[in-house]
Amino acid sequence: MSDNMLDAPVLVLVDRAPGGAPTSAALGLVSIARGLTSGDVVALVVGDVDADTIAALAAVGASRLLTADLGGRETVAAVAADAVVAAVKSVSPAVALVGSDYRGKEIAGRAAVLLGSACASDVGDLRVVGGELHASKLVLSGTWSTTMTVSAQADSTPVISVHPSAAEPVPPATGAEELPVEAVDVPLTAEAAAVKVVSRELADAAAGPDLSEAQRVVVMGRGTDGDLDLVHSLADPLQAAIGATRVACDEGWIERSAQVGQTGASIAPRLYIGLGVSGAVHHTSGIQAPARSSPSATTPRPLSSRWPTTAWSGMWPRSSPNWLRSWSACAAERHSLSPGQFAPSRFTPGRGAFMRRDR
Repeated sequence: MSDNMLDAPVLVLVDRAPGGAPTSAALGLVSIARGLTSGDVVALVVGDVDADTIAALAAVGASRLLTADLGGRETVAAVAADAVVAAVKSVSPAVALVGSDYRGKEIAGRAAVLLGSACASDVGDLRVVGGELHASKLVLSGTWSTTMTVSAQADSTPVISVHPSAAEPVPPATGAEELPVEAVDVPLTAEAAAVKVVSRELADAAAGPDLSEAQRVVVMGRGTDGDLDLVHSLADPLQAAIGATRVACDEGWIERSAQVGQTGASIAPRLYIGLGVSGAVHHTSGIQAPARSSPSATTPRPLSSRWPTTAWSGMWPRSSPNWLRSWSACAAERHSLSPGQFAPSRFTPGRGAFMRRDR
């Protein structure tokens, strides 16, 4: 075994979109698993699978596929946790990975309890160091970076929930291989069997990419005064998801599902842009520190002061037109997007400017 790779299998619970296709976050999770082990990457899908799902999982590095027929009850977290436990007992993986949305974290905790094992939640980075799995995450609103060593015991497998934006799907260097499909029997615990779903509906969401999985996020705050068109004028060219602070949602400017923060969605984008956002802790506590941050605040308190980022300083709304022009000119270079996606105007230095903030 290489010091930077495991040799035991890694199990991945595959989340699926309403249409049945694997979510982008699930495919990214399989890519993460492929980079952790030289052994099998075992994808676990609850419910029926079709040829497109099999092909998509094989394309990002899955080498085995387990399917679990849960009788249409896969939306119940306790039932899905039973499926994870059954799969762990079947393949004896070094670690089991699940998504880190609300449901995923419940599944991870429940499965770890049933396995008598360890659980790490909302992890932003996984790597193998010296033959051991290291899991890292940011805590206390991004002010501390923590790393823990996660070890599989002889009779238990740790379960880790990984943040959706921790990785993008990456095809394996060797290309996709044929993916065998195996059925796994899932005995339900009494607690899971007692849960019945009476009804279920998807909440309205803001238009654009899924917020929890987005690599780029533009957040509207109180200072925008509800100018959603302005927010879209920046988010759409960047192919960014649109989020919001609690106040923006309370005012009815945008759907509640767009709220980011302590009582909203948790995000970990590679690029965060805050428009009219003051940076209150109940908002920033829902943000794993991004690779780059550009706040345009209503107050002199920059929310990016906690993060080692590329930052922009300026006051909303006086500086916003200059700021938007600067992004039109610079975003393609800084974030590897096609220049054709942006207006051809060039940035003229003014009240706002890009600067490097290092710590």
